[in-house]
Amino acid sequence: MRDFPPEVDASDSPPTANPSRFLGQMAAEQAGVLAWTSALLVAWQVPSVVSPWLLGRAIDTGVIDRDMWATLGWAGLLLLAILIGAAGGILQHTMVVRSWLIALYATQKRVGRTAGRLGHVLGRRVPTGEVLSVSSSDSDTFGATLEVLARLIGSLVAFGLVCALMFTTSPLLATVVLLVSPLMLAASLPVLRPLSRAQRAERTQNAELTSQATDIVAGLRILRGIGGEATFGANYRTQSQRVRFLGAAVATWQGVVEAISVLLSGALLVLLVWLGTHELAAGRLTVGQLISFVGYALYMLFPLQTFFDFAQKWIAGRVAAAKSATLFAQPSPWRPTGRPVSAHPTLRDAASGVVVEPGRFLGVVSADPDAAAALVDRLGRYLPAGAPSEEEEDVDELTGRARRRALAARATRRDEIARADDERAAQAWGVTADGLDLADADFASLRERILVSDTSSMLFAGTLQEAVDPWGTHTRAEAEAALVAACAEDVFEALPGGWQGRIDERGRGLSGGQRQRVVLARALVADADVLCLVEPTSAVDAHTEARIAPRLAAHRQGRTTVVTTVSPLVLHAVDEVALLVDGREVARGTHTDLWQRDDYRRIVARGEEGDDD
Repeated sequence: MRDFPPEVDASDSPPTANPSRFLGQMAAEQAGVLAWTSALLVAWQVPSVVSPWLLGRAIDTGVIDRDMWATLGWAGLLLLAILIGAAGGILQHTMVVRSWLIALYATQKRVGRTAGRLGHVLGRRVPTGEVLSVSSSDSDTFGATLEVLARLIGSLVAFGLVCALMFTTSPLLATVVLLVSPLMLAASLPVLRPLSRAQRAERTQNAELTSQATDIVAGLRILRGIGGEATFGANYRTQSQRVRFLGAAVATWQGVVEAISVLLSGALLVLLVWLGTHELAAGRLTVGQLISFVGYALYMLFPLQTFFDFAQKWIAGRVAAAKSATLFAQPSPWRPTGRPVSAHPTLRDAASGVVVEPGRFLGVVSADPDAAAALVDRLGRYLPAGAPSEEEEDVDELTGRARRRALAARATRRDEIARADDERAAQAWGVTADGLDLADADFASLRERILVSDTSSMLFAGTLQEAVDPWGTHTRAEAEAALVAACAEDVFEALPGGWQGRIDERGRGLSGGQRQRVVLARALVADADVLCLVEPTSAVDAHTEARIAPRLAAHRQGRTTVVTTVSPLVLHAVDEVALLVDGREVARGTHTDLWQRDDYRRIVARGEEGDDD
């Protein structure tokens, strides 16, 4: 057995080529838990398996023969079987919950590891809703699939025991059960295909609905400001109704499967009773044996329904595995190894001609904000910004050639994105750190030395302390110093509980300026050798910005800092400014020196006009 939580390492990623193999490895990872669950399930079914036989023996040898001691003896064995079943049921349920949680937790850890491995390229390849659906609904589906798998194994063992008992009593009736049971299962096969198709369609549309929900929540304040809340709400309502319709379709096909299960199981029960009655009339069965067979027939309903339940859950598990495989199979574009980046390196960017000297505070001004952002992306070895992966066309309602074309187009698009990322990451990066091209640098070393914080940096739900110092590796004094440098003391004072005050996901309870300053404090507390900031004061008012600029410069004194901005308040505080025109550095100097240039003055003056209140 395994301790909880389970350890999920990079080496035990599930195979992604085949959904059944995917589920098979998940089952193999907790083989001990499944074995114990199956064994305890057999113990739980002991009363149902042996009670008919014990009851028949009690009637034949005790009641009919009027032997009180024989009756009491068989009744005692029946009581023992019931006690074993009760204990097995309690322990079996405990193991089922354990197996379910392991499957859920392992899937979520794999999602986290995959997101960490891919980093910013994840959103370019897989829709956000798909990632969330794998982590939430698919992980739960895997738990249900493994639970029914253990139940199937235990039911097969118990089914075999019942068949053995029936053969010792009436080979004819036992043969009927063994012949009819596979036919009953085969009768459900025609409806399994439409069930699988309905589940795939529902799963895809539910992922799209999740993406819409995350987009709406993330931009709720903006939507309200521009009056778009009703439009997005209507779109969400339409999509939710589509998901509801598909969920009803899935439930319909599941109802058909369960109806077939009940109908055929009942037919088997009637057949066994009819044959048993004729065997009794022919003198080949005793009264007790007939009662035993009725009990066997009633018990058979459970394993047969388990087989049908397994068919449904296995299909759902395969659908979830296929979707999860799309996420887990995404290759990382980064090289696995490389040379470490030296401490406090000199950075040179060939595309722009910008040189970042160690220990200097460099401001970057550009008429094109995208050119400045691209420079920072290159310095941090981030792939060029691109549109995130679009929600892919739903192909589950298509058939034949149209479905094959849609699937081929989807696979082609995903391959093109991955291929472009791989090609760009494999080329010489064009940025060197003390002569080492970043394409040849060790990825972990690079991320440790060079930190990029831009306007899209996210805050996660948690305490203020966790938001400023996520890893908990710095002292209280260091965290407070970063908070003061970012001029975010008001956030500390406004939150009930101070450092232990709660912040909502994405910092929704904070104003735009407060959120930006907490993000800045988090970047400062990391104390990276090279800190690259993209418009760190774009959401704050001029008075706050005037306090942040000198504090930021003082906090980063003697350490390499790059800031892209057009704010004169920040540019006054930097050591030097690099002016970019058409993505190339055309001038460098202090803010006062460059102010004499018309092109520089026009850019900065335009930034002054656009300052936020």
